[in-house]
Amino acid sequence: MEPAEAKIAQCVCGSVRKAARAVTKVYDDALRPAGIRITQLGILGVAVRIGPVTVTQLAEATMTDRTTLTRNLKVLEQKDFIRIEAGNDQREREITVTSQGREALSIAYPIWKEVQSKVIKSLGEDRWNVLRDGLAAVTSLGKDD
Repeated sequence: MEPAEAKIAQCVCGSVRKAARAVTKVYDDALRPAGIRITQLGILGVAVRIGPVTVTQLAEATMTDRTTLTRNLKVLEQKDFIRIEAGNDQREREITVTSQGREALSIAYPIWKEVQSKVIKSLGEDRWNVLRDGLAAVTSLGKDD
């Protein structure tokens, strides 16, 4: 019988999280001059695309738990990248990307695009396509039916 430690070292969740941390570091390092982290860039991008958006909708769209999302939203609000106001339902908060947030996106996008290209090139286009499809399958595991 294989020892538990060896099996745990092959944990899908642990492997995906380790890879995510490594890739996040690559993007964060590149985006540092733009003053934004990759997680914040993703949130801004989704908020622009589907906004104005409620916190609940944004959490679902980014598959982020509300505590983590709220922490990131506070940073974005402090930077004046977003505005958070009461929604139609007073219990719900609505996020709108500000002009400063749109400007941050326009500054960060070319940097992101360059990093994206480098990462895909280092993986190889075929490997990236397989990985992207595999990650989509993994992501679907976390969606409610």
